[in-house]
Amino acid sequence: HVQLVESGGGSVHSGGSLRLSCSASGIAGTLTSLGWFRQAPGDEREGVARLYTTDGDTYYADSVNGRFTISRGTAENAVYLQMNNLRPEDTAVYYCAASDLRASIHSASTWSYWGQGTQVTVS
Repeated sequence: HVQLVESGGGSVHSGGSLRLSCSASGIAGTLTSLGWFRQAPGDEREGVARLYTTDGDTYYADSVNGRFTISRGTAENAVYLQMNNLRPEDTAVYYCAASDLRASIHSASTWSYWGQGTQVTVS
């Protein structure tokens, strides 16, 4: 049973920083894609960032490019999201996602595994 667990959410003022962490269990081997999505109340789930473990390639949504950084954790299939210069529009529930294949943040259906989410509030 695959399980992704996020941590590190919270409340910060505009311009502040947070680092989200995601740990994975129940997975044999290394997942190909690790990513982060977010969903604000009343909005659709939005892809934020993704990393391919095969080559380290990263990709960011335009809305966070230059402010957020996705990176691998020390544990296998662990992933971080460093969020700097946070804005009120970044307020959302943030979800960790993973896939055995090369997935896209433009299509949530390409991701196989999801965490339960962690709340980020920027005021």
